[in-house]
Amino acid sequence: MPSPASIRTAFRRDGYYVARGLFKPAQVKRLERAFDRIVAQNVRFNDAPNKRWRGEAVDRLEVGETSLIHTHQVHFYSAEWLQAVQDPRFLDVAEAILGPDIVLHHTKLFQKPAEKGAPFPMHQDWSYFPSVKDTMIAAIIHVSPATDEMGCLRVYPGSHRLGRRKDTSGQVHSRFMEKNFPLDGGIAVESKPGDVVFFSYFTVHGSKPNRSSRLRKTVLVQLYSGKDRIEPQVTHADSRLVLRGWSHVASQAYCEGHR
Repeated sequence: MPSPASIRTAFRRDGYYVARGLFKPAQVKRLERAFDRIVAQNVRFNDAPNKRWRGEAVDRLEVGETSLIHTHQVHFYSAEWLQAVQDPRFLDVAEAILGPDIVLHHTKLFQKPAEKGAPFPMHQDWSYFPSVKDTMIAAIIHVSPATDEMGCLRVYPGSHRLGRRKDTSGQVHSRFMEKNFPLDGGIAVESKPGDVVFFSYFTVHGSKPNRSSRLRKTVLVQLYSGKDRIEPQVTHADSRLVLRGWSHVASQAYCEGHR
């Protein structure tokens, strides 16, 4: 693995970092089995509706009818996935970016169906769960291949320097995003099973539809510094689970879920 200093330098420069082969093949197979079981359980409980984004920003991509399965908090379903976010190799990369105190915000499964997997317009993540010190990062764990044809992640290197832009959520059409960050112009981060892509919640990113004959399977992990906290008005699920180090903001009220 590259040195923590080189990881940190690359992340600060580009707003993202790709950790190739972070999870080994045997572990990836176990994670994929757990992934498939989560999807099957949600289908069985009638809890797997089409959760593709809708609205003008998606319609302007002109990709036709598409679908997406996702569910939050995969570590609530599976010990295998809880162990994955506690894997020392995973946390070593996160520590190089965030420092020694690492808190789990949430995890989320994404399954892009073959041939009609939904796209995501270019967007920033910060508006969905802003943190006081803006330390929030994402890590996409791949348990299947993700090629450009399969709708892999696309990013704009250096776009994290934008900071907070109010018109970048991706849920509504933005002339600023359309002009400066078209989906076709992003760099396709093609990945193999076991690869993990880390990126800032300011980094502009999105993905094209899955037009291949294969499912694309990923789990997104949101992490923030133990010296940070989520802004009080945010209602998004926050696990507040310390994966490494310490939470410097924890109190009895905080641990009981009160802001």
